[in-house]
Amino acid sequence: MRRSGMSTFTPGPPQRGVCTVGWRPAYLKLSRRELWARAEAAVASLADCRACPRDCRVNRLKDAWSACKTGRHAVVSSWFPHFGEEDCLRGWNGSGTIFFGHCNLRCVFCQNYDISQDIKPKAEPGATAGEIAAMMLALQQHGCHNINFVTPEHVVPQIVEAVAEAVEAGLRLPIVYNTSAYDALDSVALMNGIVDIYMPDFKYWSREASRRYLKADDYPDAARAAIKAMHEQVGPLVFDEEGLARRGLLIRHLVMPGALDETRQILEWIARELGPDTYVNLMDQYYPAGKVNAATFPEINRRLTSAEFRQAQQIAADLGLQRLDRRRPHPRLLARL
Repeated sequence: MRRSGMSTFTPGPPQRGVCTVGWRPAYLKLSRRELWARAEAAVASLADCRACPRDCRVNRLKDAWSACKTGRHAVVSSWFPHFGEEDCLRGWNGSGTIFFGHCNLRCVFCQNYDISQDIKPKAEPGATAGEIAAMMLALQQHGCHNINFVTPEHVVPQIVEAVAEAVEAGLRLPIVYNTSAYDALDSVALMNGIVDIYMPDFKYWSREASRRYLKADDYPDAARAAIKAMHEQVGPLVFDEEGLARRGLLIRHLVMPGALDETRQILEWIARELGPDTYVNLMDQYYPAGKVNAATFPEINRRLTSAEFRQAQQIAADLGLQRLDRRRPHPRLLARL
């Protein structure tokens, strides 16, 4: 996942052309009582935390922490209008991205290592629900096309709590759940009717690769179950007349050097279980980062070759996957460049 060095931004005047006439985000179909009741139940679940597949069962309401190094309040590392996401998300005003600190995975190649693994617990103050809600509303005022929660797996209860406050105060943007796919099914269920766009990154297919590179050998099983549940909630990705994503599933897959067998099995599963209409972004931007070097993980201490990426694209085409992401900057964005 990509991020900017910006930590916050100052919103300008409201922009026009953000929402489609007649379109409403999913959470507006929930009653006020239902949304607040869900938030209260989500927060209460932190007392015996099983928010992700780690099942740590610590009492985060008392600010205890375990694998995700996060207590009662979520850490927000940065929030800003993001122009590096898929065109259907960034549009012309940017995707309103909120990056959460810490992570429930330990990807050795993480390109955001400084905020996912290299910060100590409580080194940065947590953000209250009201503070996160204020971020969402400021991004909406700026004209962003959506609210994009990055690395939300370990802070789903805090997100539900913040969304309830933001909706009460006038939030009307679609919500993007931008995840590693290491999600608990209970957390995915909590987001049902709140999230409009699920964007899981399906990393590895095999337990062996997941154990070596993600430090979670149960990752493939958890990812498959979570992605299927996400698909059942929102279906295939759909767009408005401006080409902006409004609802559905968008799967990312970062093609790794020397791992085309993993890519093939992931794409075969997508085509077989979710169907050829699934929107897939094959990504070629891998580079050695995090803990990767010639001594530690020599097999991935290089960039992906163009030949490898072409092979990945051909695998997808041969499987009949019809909706591969292509960069097509919005005309309104191009007019500014």
